[in-house]
Amino acid sequence: MATAAPTPNRTPPALRRKRRKELATAVGFLSPWLIGFCVFFAYPLISTVYFSLTHYDGFNPPSYVGFKNYDYVVTKFPFFWQAVRNTAWLVAVMVTLRTVFGIGIGLLITKIKTGAGFFRTAFYLPYLAPPVAATIAFAFLLNPGTGPVNHLLGQLGLPQPGWFNDPNWSKPSLVLLGLWGIGDLMVIFMAALLDVPTEQYEAASLDGASPFQKFRFVTLPNIRPIIMFAVITGIIQTLQYYTQAIIAGQVASGVVGNSGQQFEPGFPDGSTWTVPQLVYNIGFQRFDYGSACVVSILLFVVAMACTALLMRRRAGLMGED
Repeated sequence: MATAAPTPNRTPPALRRKRRKELATAVGFLSPWLIGFCVFFAYPLISTVYFSLTHYDGFNPPSYVGFKNYDYVVTKFPFFWQAVRNTAWLVAVMVTLRTVFGIGIGLLITKIKTGAGFFRTAFYLPYLAPPVAATIAFAFLLNPGTGPVNHLLGQLGLPQPGWFNDPNWSKPSLVLLGLWGIGDLMVIFMAALLDVPTEQYEAASLDGASPFQKFRFVTLPNIRPIIMFAVITGIIQTLQYYTQAIIAGQVASGVVGNSGQQFEPGFPDGSTWTVPQLVYNIGFQRFDYGSACVVSILLFVVAMACTALLMRRRAGLMGED
């Protein structure tokens, strides 16, 4: 017995019109975000990828060169790997210390009974200082010849480092500058610490837990998402580290304030080169926009990879919990 052919599933016209109207309404509400995404993210990213495959100096039309810019940046540009090492050092040291200090200061202020408001203000105010002004002030304070810090160290009979003028101390000096402006992380961790349920601390006390055990088994598990947030945002910010490093180098070298004087980033001896400075140096000092786009793409890929790995790690930890 033959079976009848199935009739096509035709959507009623009224239902199709309703769906189109709902789609148009959704697109209308999403249009500000869609326009911003296309104009400020998608188009610049596609343009960067395109220009990375061309030779472009900003004056003549771009000419396609394939992957020659990638080969030039990775294997021939003299400061690339030095900038990568400096940036990796800053990511490893600065992000770690800022996170640890942020938790420590947050814990300290939440335990203070008297004057907590004053200390919150004192630790948060440096974060509000503009990066350029803060870096210039820090460079003058740490001036090896006339700075008050070295003068005080000399009075105490302690070694007097060269700070921003010494290749061995320039990056630690930038870390000190980052720790000085720890107010943003302090506020975030304070909010997380105050949100830890007090009954968990009380239960731990009844079990005879020490302060360290309370911190390890009660505090850390509760603030773990905030720690992950601080680490991810810290890595992204440090991968984009530019202003403080270049201003510190200019002040230490005496270039700051001299209008029109050319400055090669990385003073002293390339110790403050960072990857974002490569983009500035290659693109706006050497007028090689194609190679500068290569550095930007590599920086974007590394930032995305670090974020994905940390988020995957966070998902694994949540699965274990």
